[in-house]
Amino acid sequence: MTAKQKLEQQLWNIANTLRGRMGADEFRDYILGFIFYKFLSERMNSYADEVLEPDGFLYADIDEESQEGQKYLEEIQDASLDKLGYFMKPSELFHVLAARGNGGGKHAFILDDLTKTLTSIAQSTRGTESEEDFDNLFEDLDLTSSKLGRSEMAKNELIVKVLTHLDAIDFKLEDTESDVLGDAYEYLIGQFASSAGKKAGEFYTPYQVSMILAKIVTTGKKRLKSAYDPTCGSGSLLLRVAKEVKEVGGFFGQESNPTTYNLCRMNMIMHNVHYRRFDIKNENTLEHPQHVDQRFEAIVANPPFSANWSASPLFMSDDRFAPYGKLAPKSKADFAFVQHMVHQLDDDGAMAVVLPHGVLFRGAAEGHIRQYLIKERNYLDAVIGLPANIFYGTSIPTCILVLKKQREHRDNILFIDASAHFEKAKNQNALRLEDIERIVTTFRERTTEDKYSYVAQLGEVAENDYNLNIPRYVDTFEEEEPVDLQAVAQELKALDKEMRETDSVIADYCQQLGIEAPF
Repeated sequence: MTAKQKLEQQLWNIANTLRGRMGADEFRDYILGFIFYKFLSERMNSYADEVLEPDGFLYADIDEESQEGQKYLEEIQDASLDKLGYFMKPSELFHVLAARGNGGGKHAFILDDLTKTLTSIAQSTRGTESEEDFDNLFEDLDLTSSKLGRSEMAKNELIVKVLTHLDAIDFKLEDTESDVLGDAYEYLIGQFASSAGKKAGEFYTPYQVSMILAKIVTTGKKRLKSAYDPTCGSGSLLLRVAKEVKEVGGFFGQESNPTTYNLCRMNMIMHNVHYRRFDIKNENTLEHPQHVDQRFEAIVANPPFSANWSASPLFMSDDRFAPYGKLAPKSKADFAFVQHMVHQLDDDGAMAVVLPHGVLFRGAAEGHIRQYLIKERNYLDAVIGLPANIFYGTSIPTCILVLKKQREHRDNILFIDASAHFEKAKNQNALRLEDIERIVTTFRERTTEDKYSYVAQLGEVAENDYNLNIPRYVDTFEEEEPVDLQAVAQELKALDKEMRETDSVIADYCQQLGIEAPF
């Protein structure tokens, strides 16, 4: 077992052991929040020790009440806010509170101190450049919730147990070459998503799908100026993009759910993305876009499938939608997200978005928007059909649309049908590494492969009235073997003979028993 796998298992065991009767999605906010608190604490302690090294003592040695100690704290606070984006006193560090709560093997009451500490972390950033990135970050860690226990002492006991278990784990933050803790955090988010069922779709995209989207938008690139996800959830898609290139200049995203928004910011920080390099907003992307004047080199998204939106006529004067002359239907915002993303896409960029199959063939306004994207703009680069039941909370088949403003292959569109290539799992299907590799390789090499992929000329798409339903282009029909009627006749004769022999045996038994045969 690798160090990464060991850490993942340790963290998940803690979560499973301690959550009791609490729902997976409810306990998620507590365990992930406390892991994040420990991470911030260890980073703070390590950085402060580094600053104090020339003075020959450790951060833990500072007397917070003395005049000299307060002077040191002021200097460290200024440096820490610039370097880390936040500040914590020695008395607020994770291991200090964990030790206080479990002093002498007895659970001392620390809930009030813990609440003050979590509030203090956010307050330390007030009036600084990092304020927005840390504001209300711990608001979902409700230490007064009855879900933690009926009495204050019961709540305290559970929290102390969590802190004590986490305190015993080495996060290995000194290993700057790998991102073991960040990956373990992602693993936990995925595990909670698996347990949360339908609710998981709000915050997590299965890593296999994330990998495909990330590999597609980074094709041919080693560095990206920017990456953007208009429905970023926990940030897993954006962070997956970072794994495919050497560097991403900045991460941008928007998330309407406040809890998920907090989770995304924590996830960014846990993956050592500096607060100056990410800009995540908490708002409805379609109704109140927060980055509308910016353009991004890579855009990835897994928007909520066929969501409702206002489709207000006022949007007909919005630059994101006006050129099309049509708005996506109120009950199906899929193309509204596509239009928004196209607007945000840089001229040399690529975008990949997961959508329900209906966007490929539905008519009316959606058909008009689809035709505009292909005929008038020629932005659609590829259509990839995915297997059914690979997303949390829905079993519908989905597809990936890839769009670029400056396409290398301007006279055709690639179609891939990967719907039959997957591994059946207990609750849902999963794409295997070979399935992912085949999709990405086919996309990059742009090859036609029997019953799997097809490069369609634009004229052919036009002849199909811009209907993108994949079976129109990729023929997956398997011809059945011809039936040997002579063999079937012989088989029927043999069955008939067997039946007569069986009837004879039954009739003989009936005669011996002195009863009437049933035929």
